[in-house]
Amino acid sequence: MIDEHPSARPVIRTVLSAEAGTAAALHARARATYYPDGLPDDGIDWVAAWRGAALRADGQVLGAVAGGGLVGIASFRVPADGPADTVKLFQFHVDPAHWRSGIGTALHTACVEQWRADGRRTAVLDVHVGNRRARAFYVRRGWVPDPDRPPGDGDHHLFLRFDVDGG
Repeated sequence: MIDEHPSARPVIRTVLSAEAGTAAALHARARATYYPDGLPDDGIDWVAAWRGAALRADGQVLGAVAGGGLVGIASFRVPADGPADTVKLFQFHVDPAHWRSGIGTALHTACVEQWRADGRRTAVLDVHVGNRRARAFYVRRGWVPDPDRPPGDGDHHLFLRFDVDGG
């Protein structure tokens, strides 16, 4: 059982490159929940990807720490093909053992605060079509379908947009 007492709120901090293995394992646990046939082998070295994200000078990885461990992660940066006032949320995961405990809300709030501090006006992301839980989470926080990227036939992802100034 998760302690939902206010004193149990997570600490949000920058994730270190040395924590890439922990971040990759958390990522795998979260992703496994929306692939009914198991995680596909995408050929990506996720430990290296998380290490790279943590080391990028143009990006940031925030982590939610509770109970002595990393229980939520978010990776974002300005996309290479986007305007400077836009940020892309590349990864956002909460360990399934900590769902419905406020971790995701606290982590999302910290992301928005960072985006505002960085002068970002818009955030974008893509979410797996089959990840209904994440889609509902984003909608509750004000994310809407991105009018510049409508879904096409056979798309496995939906593209969402968030007004950082108004969110």
